[in-house]
Amino acid sequence: MAAATVRQDGDTLAFGGVLERAAVASLWSQLRAAKARRLDLSAVESVDSAGLALLAELSARLGITEVVGSPPGLADLRRAYRLDAALAFAG
Repeated sequence: MAAATVRQDGDTLAFGGVLERAAVASLWSQLRAAKARRLDLSAVESVDSAGLALLAELSARLGITEVVGSPPGLADLRRAYRLDAALAFAG
């Protein structure tokens, strides 16, 4: 399993590796000043509930309009937490 990574690519935050509890704290520090409209999860190997919380908070804070990629675990977690395709609460 690869360590979680994130990089800014224009208006996109591109994530890679495994987005899980152990990685979330270090990613938060890298994302404090981030500005983006899009999340790219194409290189993410898997995501757990802590990783989803990070992504959902970024989506809300930044006004994310598009999420690309669907790593293992994401669809089930989105359904469980009632999040839409842009990781916002569907209501």
